[in-house]
Amino acid sequence: MVTPPSIPDRIPVNIITGFLGSGKTSAVLNLLKQKPRDEHWAILVNEFGEIGVDRSLMQGHTVTHDRVAILEVPGGCMCCAAGLPMQMALSQLLFLGRPDRLLIEPTGLGHPAEVLQTLYSDAYSETLEVQSTVTLIDARSVTNDRHANHASFIQQLRIADLILANKKDLYSDTELSLIEHLVQQHCDRDIAIYPTEQGKIDLALITQPTAWIPTIGKPHHAEPNYLLAADRVLPDCGYIGAINSTDGFESVGWRFSAAKPFDYSKVFHFLKQLQVDRAKAVFITDKGIYGYNLAGCTLSEIEIDDCAESRIEIIAEHIEAEWETALLSCLLSD
Repeated sequence: MVTPPSIPDRIPVNIITGFLGSGKTSAVLNLLKQKPRDEHWAILVNEFGEIGVDRSLMQGHTVTHDRVAILEVPGGCMCCAAGLPMQMALSQLLFLGRPDRLLIEPTGLGHPAEVLQTLYSDAYSETLEVQSTVTLIDARSVTNDRHANHASFIQQLRIADLILANKKDLYSDTELSLIEHLVQQHCDRDIAIYPTEQGKIDLALITQPTAWIPTIGKPHHAEPNYLLAADRVLPDCGYIGAINSTDGFESVGWRFSAAKPFDYSKVFHFLKQLQVDRAKAVFITDKGIYGYNLAGCTLSEIEIDDCAESRIEIIAEHIEAEWETALLSCLLSD
């Protein structure tokens, strides 16, 4: 296939996709480290749960402080409801100022092909140029049938221009061969696979127009819009929770007022003992403000500069009722 030439007067946009825990956010942050100093970039983050944690985690990194606008769309796949949430978010980012590059990170349980369809719509044909789509894979997950056979995972392979086999320090050549087999099984074109760690990717790899071709199809629809927990005023008790579910996964999340700080040691212990598919959090604690990322049994922690409130989102096959009680017990006594 002949790749069409880049169109310089349009805004280049990349989809950075991948299943739960594959390292999408790390890849975005690594790309930001390569951003030319005089460029303004925009990031659109989509989360499965209603609470919204990724924006706070990203803003805690110094790399996002210089000419980077971040917007978050929580509450499930942003291409649902005929693409309205995504269209509103794109309009807001473009209204704030014309970025030199737009990175879109869909939820790991979303529909990236439909995100691409929206980008190819008439509304953006004169504004955006869709460049390389990056799909991240934690190669260890391909041995998990629940992940490897999931419709979202397969779609992420099919729309990729390049694949990052992430966390190469943790998997073997056998698992890498399984990725190659899955790509051959599900993809109708040659796709380069790059083993990497911590989502590292060379910016030069994503600057070519995508080879993906839009198709005509019916948009995916979700339940009617309502006010998400991420946007509600916190009640007098100082916290709010929300539950979401789709495609065999459930999410539960909470927001806590900044006036309700946490005990650092108790929070860390709570997260460490979780056995879930995914968890992300920012907590205001007695030792400072920390961001957490739990993928499988691997928990990472970073100290961040600031956040308006504590937030946590957990994704699992089943939600446990005792999680809320355990979290409340981690609050500092008044």
